[in-house]
Amino acid sequence: MVLSHLYSAILRGKWFIRLEDVEASALLMQQVLDGSSSKSAEEKLSDRKPLKLQMTQMASSKSQSEMPDNAVAVIPLHGTMLKYGTYCAYGTVEIAELIREAANNPKVGGILLDVDSGGGAVDAIAPILDALEYNRSVGKSSVAHCDLAASAAYYAALGCDEIIANNQISAEFGSIGVMMSFPDYAKYYENAGIKIHTIYSNLSDYKNAPFEAAKKGEYDKIKAEELDPLARKFQEAVKNKRGDKLVLDTEGILSGRMFYDNDALACGLIDAVGNRDFAVSRVRSIRIDATINDYVKSKL
Repeated sequence: MVLSHLYSAILRGKWFIRLEDVEASALLMQQVLDGSSSKSAEEKLSDRKPLKLQMTQMASSKSQSEMPDNAVAVIPLHGTMLKYGTYCAYGTVEIAELIREAANNPKVGGILLDVDSGGGAVDAIAPILDALEYNRSVGKSSVAHCDLAASAAYYAALGCDEIIANNQISAEFGSIGVMMSFPDYAKYYENAGIKIHTIYSNLSDYKNAPFEAAKKGEYDKIKAEELDPLARKFQEAVKNKRGDKLVLDTEGILSGRMFYDNDALACGLIDAVGNRDFAVSRVRSIRIDATINDYVKSKL
């Protein structure tokens, strides 16, 4: 069921996401959890509006069949990222399928990942990164063209060859960190006259120990064993992908701070600031440069 995926993600999920996005979605999340949402439990956004491949084309082109070679596929990564599609959002599994479709299209020379997201669930990232790596493996380039690229969305953008801010007003990057939250319904059940019994085997004394401690307000174990390893992986991914461009002594750069376009450029989180035409030109230029480099290497 579509609803079960969303319910599970809300309750069990660890999140690479800005707190603002969590709070903005709080009402919807509560409606899902208490069953009061009017949205269909079965229908996905992709059922109503299938995610289709869109490609940039020359002004004179009338249809996709007339598109010139080396077209650029525009792939949206918008809103809160979840692995599976829901009533109101595409899942990253669906978006990853679109990336692979573009990679396999002989008319497509590269991908423009159109990013506008405050992040999302940790498990939503891998499908995007895997698909972008597949795109690279077949010799095609990719550029992340971003308004908001925070947390999981920035993690996904790292899979592209370049990251570009799409404006100088609202474009924002960062929030490199991990968080989790969960509702505690103990008092609710108690008031309803319901007592929940959780019983563990004598041989499973550590099972769920960090979570059980967290329910008591003791967060050290869940931070050390669940959240810190994810945060370290995120930080290492940023350092590996951004390399020498990254100004590591920038305050908060790897611990959750957000940066607007020019500051993000100055500290190495992004490569440039430019409109869509500029970003599309970079997709094409990266591929051409790679082709030239491969040719030169073959002659050495």
